Amino acid sequence: MSDNRLETVRSELATAVARLRAAVPGEPLGLALRDLGEVERKLGNRDAARASYEESVAILRAHGSPSRLAHTLRHLGDVYRETRHTDRARACYDEALALYRSYPEAAPLDLANAIRSVAVLQQASGNRAAARAVERGSRSLRSRRHRSRRCGMQSAVA
Repeated sequence: MSDNRLETVRSELATAVARLRAAVPGEPLGLALRDLGEVERKLGNRDAARASYEESVAILRAHGSPSRLAHTLRHLGDVYRETRHTDRARACYDEALALYRSYPEAAPLDLANAIRSVAVLQQASGNRAAARAVERGSRSLRSRRHRSRRCGMQSAVA
């Protein structure tokens, strides 16, 4: 997506956030803030992205589903990692992983992506061996998901 298009999306999301603040300060506002954070991040505005994600996390803690909170925590952790706040990133990833693991409705791919984020953090911290071990676990989850989807398709056809 071009920067001009992203600027338009950011403007529309900022308008939506302002309206939701006035009308519905629950999960819809938290999700709109998360979307705004994603756009800000794509535009390279890490401080604005971080602020949107942090506010989204606070709202989703009170009003959101655990899987939506976990997803937002992972993205906030990514912003912290990119800005070299490794302790904050690790705390976000740890909480996201705990949420994904404790709720059966969480998609395995979401869990695998969170594990991958931990691997990237480990590698950025210079711990390559731990990063490789974490990445193997992430690949294993993705592989199991792929096999289970394939088996589900076979049983649906049979």
